[in-house]
Amino acid sequence: MIGSMFVGLLIGLLAGAITNRGERMGCFGKMFLGWIGAFLGQMLFGTWGPILADTAIIPSVLGAMILLAIFWRKDS
Repeated sequence: MIGSMFVGLLIGLLAGAITNRGERMGCFGKMFLGWIGAFLGQMLFGTWGPILADTAIIPSVLGAMILLAIFWRKDS
């Protein structure tokens, strides 16, 4: 449980830094973004690349970036 929370936060932070969106989401928002992004990314792109706590990092970050691009404006 703690591992998935850490990985979700890491994925959310990486996606936010790459896309420059979702600055005001907070830690729990980015963790939730990381969890949903990981689910979406692994469904779309599979499980390849480095794996941390049973989560493929690269597809998960791509999924979180897709969510940020669709649902968050640049200034919010």
